[in-house]
Amino acid sequence: MTAAQETTTEPVGELLRRWRGHRRMTQLDLANRAEVSTRHVSFLETGRAQPTREMLLRLGEQLDIPLRDRNTLLLAAGFAPAFPEHVLADVPMSAVVDAVTQILAAHDPLPAVVVDRHWNMIDANSAIGLLTDGAAAWLLEPPVNVLRLSLHPDGMAPRITNLGQWRAHVLHRLDHQIEATGDRELHCLRDELAAYPGGENAVPQGGVSLVVPLRLRVNGHDLAFLSTTTVFGTPMDVTVSELAIESFFPADAATTRFLAASGAR
Repeated sequence: MTAAQETTTEPVGELLRRWRGHRRMTQLDLANRAEVSTRHVSFLETGRAQPTREMLLRLGEQLDIPLRDRNTLLLAAGFAPAFPEHVLADVPMSAVVDAVTQILAAHDPLPAVVVDRHWNMIDANSAIGLLTDGAAAWLLEPPVNVLRLSLHPDGMAPRITNLGQWRAHVLHRLDHQIEATGDRELHCLRDELAAYPGGENAVPQGGVSLVVPLRLRVNGHDLAFLSTTTVFGTPMDVTVSELAIESFFPADAATTRFLAASGAR
């Protein structure tokens, strides 16, 4: 049984009610989006009516529930999961793996890393060493959590020259992810990261930048990177829906010159 196929003891109506509350929607809001009556939504949540498979899929889409949790809804109602969950080594994932490999290779020699829904490193290109150099060996042992690696005092934190600003950015981003998924493990990770030192000077002099850069001391040089996130569009597999590729680009001329002199573009 895969992680997406774990059973739950909670009634399906309670799960629906929780997700609706999490999305700050009234029963009328959800009913209008799903094109059903408010009475029907109420009956589903209280258990007075049993949902069909099609209704659960419709409500899951309107509530923007992650695929993993849509499967949980279906299981709670006695239906089979609708979305498969494969490991990357499975044959059906070969096209996904090839795409990820091509993206990482194309971005080299600039850093890029593939992460799962909990920010554990799945893969990375060789240039990631530019960011992780000097981190404690235990932080680099699989599974490597890239957020822990970046903010831990034994990780990248001592070399991040705008640590307060970067830390605030990471925590804010994590807050949004927790808001979207309700993931308990992410809650625990956020609590851990928030307890690390380095929260001062979150707003740099001169005001807030349009994009928060990662400013890193590398071999005596102050470098600045912007990051972008790539995800797969319209995924129909749980694993694919939870993959993200974080790519780093030079944020200023000095960083571009340093990378050019080092053999990077």
